[in-house]
Amino acid sequence: MSQQLNSAAQRKSALLQVHLGVLLLGGTALFSKIIPLDGAAISFARACVAALVLTLLVKVTEGRVRLNSLRDYRNGIILGVLMAVHWVTYFYAMQFSTVATGMIALYTYPVMIVLIEPLLNKQLPHKLDFMMALFVLAGVGLMVPELSLESEYTVGILLGVLSAVFFAARNIMSHRVFSHYSGMKNMMFQSSIIACVLLPFEYHHFAELPLSTFAWIILLGVLFTALPHSLIVNGLRSIKAKTMSLVSCLSPFYGTIFAAVLLTEYPSWQTLVGGTLVVSAAVYETLSGHKRG
Repeated sequence: MSQQLNSAAQRKSALLQVHLGVLLLGGTALFSKIIPLDGAAISFARACVAALVLTLLVKVTEGRVRLNSLRDYRNGIILGVLMAVHWVTYFYAMQFSTVATGMIALYTYPVMIVLIEPLLNKQLPHKLDFMMALFVLAGVGLMVPELSLESEYTVGILLGVLSAVFFAARNIMSHRVFSHYSGMKNMMFQSSIIACVLLPFEYHHFAELPLSTFAWIILLGVLFTALPHSLIVNGLRSIKAKTMSLVSCLSPFYGTIFAAVLLTEYPSWQTLVGGTLVVSAAVYETLSGHKRG
């Protein structure tokens, strides 16, 4: 009986950790508006801080920061480059449009994954997955104010979808070739690669930054990147990956609330309706994908 109570308490604690982790990740969107830098510079600064903190955490919790083989280093570098493009386009998406729009556009990625993975296995996607893709397309279409690249808002949505493409590619590849590493070690290595990739282009931004900007960067890297990933990894020890995936679908909701309360950035009705379609499709694919698995 005591073992059952302990197990239930562990699951409850793990679920709280995952919710807190997703809540904090939802808050990363705010920094696209708060930090007075472009999306690439923010991504570089975030990666530098996160890589340092995650390396220390991996050293303390796992004891070994090195990867197992040259093949893993090669795959890790590719994953890091994919993640770098994802981060940069993600922050640019919100800078061109709004926090809510950028985050919702990103959450087209679960549908992309279920359409791409069967093709990699030489199979056709399920018919319902095509229907969900149409739902997502309708949702994104509702958010587009005008079909013109002269509209920054439209460019922001397209960048959000592009970010989703690279995030989907990273997740598919990570599952296939890098799943033998913990999520924390995965992010440690990828953050290091992101920092290295962006260093030649972005280092000059930091020569004369005010201390307040550095404070925001440290907050983003530690509290809104390294900490939530650590909480999620720890929580996954006691709850199912499906539960984690479903909780992560709350991220656009959290980000939208943060933006409304802290930035007075309120979503339009088109964004709310389109976002409902996109996130509903993401939830459906998360549920059905795990049933098929």
